[in-house]
Amino acid sequence: MITDKHKGLVFNIQRFSIHDGPGIRTTVFMKGCPLRCFWCSNPESQDYSPNLIVRGINCKGCGACVEACPRGAITMTLAEGRKIDWSRCDQCLLCVGACLYRSLNRCGSYMEIVDIVDEVMKDGDFYRHSGGGVTVSGGEALCQSEGVARLLELCKTQGLHTALDTSGYAAWEKLARVLEFTDMVLFDVKHLDPDEHTRATGVGNGLILENLEKAAKQKRIWIRMPLIAGFNDSEAHIRQMAALAKRIGAERMSLLPYHEGGKAKCLQLGRHYPCPDASAPAEDHVRVLKDILEREGMKVFVGS
Repeated sequence: MITDKHKGLVFNIQRFSIHDGPGIRTTVFMKGCPLRCFWCSNPESQDYSPNLIVRGINCKGCGACVEACPRGAITMTLAEGRKIDWSRCDQCLLCVGACLYRSLNRCGSYMEIVDIVDEVMKDGDFYRHSGGGVTVSGGEALCQSEGVARLLELCKTQGLHTALDTSGYAAWEKLARVLEFTDMVLFDVKHLDPDEHTRATGVGNGLILENLEKAAKQKRIWIRMPLIAGFNDSEAHIRQMAALAKRIGAERMSLLPYHEGGKAKCLQLGRHYPCPDASAPAEDHVRVLKDILEREGMKVFVGS
């Protein structure tokens, strides 16, 4: 966990986001996550420190990285090109500094919170004209709750609308602190069955659902649900989700069909992709699920 309220470990700042809350927004992606969702589209976000990510197509075979690596984890041959022995790599990232072609990259940088705010404020006019603002996401933003609270506090002093995108898996005290400076919450709900949730993410959903109930009494809530065929896309489960959303007064639900974005990234991180057979539900089935939610009075969006 990162507890410095003056710094944050960020792996991306995405400008002109239109799916992470109302209006045009800037989304700040914080690094570190306690969940290990098998479908994760941003596996580079999971670690709590900067790590190596490889863009093999950019490699020119110069060999500078081989000389820079103190662990001998990188080799270069004419026949096979560059190879990385990930079992020997200790993520020192010296190879990144030696690479002239951005083939080896650092994922995650420590930034002063005030510098993050400065970056966010570059698009201040767009926020004002569109009703947008800043959204803090992850990984899991609550892993850096002190820094995120300070970031959102400073954004509020600039008159920005603020949103938190979270799995809700954190001590209530951490979430409550961040909510002080948050206008709305995009709450990710993966599965309502505790055993299925544990199997798919590595953690239970009890704390998540408790925090959702508490947060909904204080803030506007949009529920987001990743949609994976055979995992959480049954009509019965969607009806349970509708009942939950109605009970807590969620303003809308977003169904996010699975995509394979995490597969290539796992290769770039030297990791095994945990769900090679995962897929999105058929479009016709997604429409059925959307209809169920709408008949229950929910405002529903697909893919956003």
